[in-house]
Amino acid sequence: MDGRVGDQHFENARNILAERNLLLKYTLIIADEPEMIREQLKWAMARPEPFFCCGGIGATPDDHTRRCVAEAVGTTLAYNEEAVAILEKHYGELPTIHRLKMVEFPNGSRVIPNPFNQVPGFSIANGYFLPGFPVMAEPMMEWILDTYYYPGPERVARSLVLPDGREADLADLMDEFIAAHPQLSFSSLPRNVDGGWDLVLGFAGSPPAVEDGMRFLTAKLKEAGQRFFSTD
Repeated sequence: MDGRVGDQHFENARNILAERNLLLKYTLIIADEPEMIREQLKWAMARPEPFFCCGGIGATPDDHTRRCVAEAVGTTLAYNEEAVAILEKHYGELPTIHRLKMVEFPNGSRVIPNPFNQVPGFSIANGYFLPGFPVMAEPMMEWILDTYYYPGPERVARSLVLPDGREADLADLMDEFIAAHPQLSFSSLPRNVDGGWDLVLGFAGSPPAVEDGMRFLTAKLKEAGQRFFSTD
């Protein structure tokens, strides 16, 4: 991408993951530059979690992703037999060279079905490579998660708004909360409001852990004389 088109994949992925109690670890927007694509792919493939990569798998000169994936994993490109058969069935004829280009995948790839126009994506290592069109990528993400992964444990999120709260004044309190509840994800967000600032403290995790965290945090805030209210 070069910034001319707004990204919708982030919101789609976050929502799809949240529906299955799975967390989004990171998101990157990468220019259509092969060196940068290869570098980021190697970084993502060295990490433990799976990732989605959207765009760059078409048949135009700016579609570099397939070649970069092959180079990142140390293999070559070849027409994927299963994907070629899907195209032949869909189009009812031998695919043109232009169409075949879209199913030239890194050797060892698995096919990802595309319910929108039948032109598949592919997966290799811990990466799932999807079209740049959200209308295609979204159902393909859902298929991947439902086919290869289990939903995560139930998670809930709570937040407290602290009128006139200041992070510097509450740093020790927040450190104490995090130390006492390491299983919860925690965030502190100053927010500009009419007449000044307030502070939003948020945390998420399993329902019992969140309720325990809420009791702990509200007690500490009361001890500190800090006003607060819940947004839930």
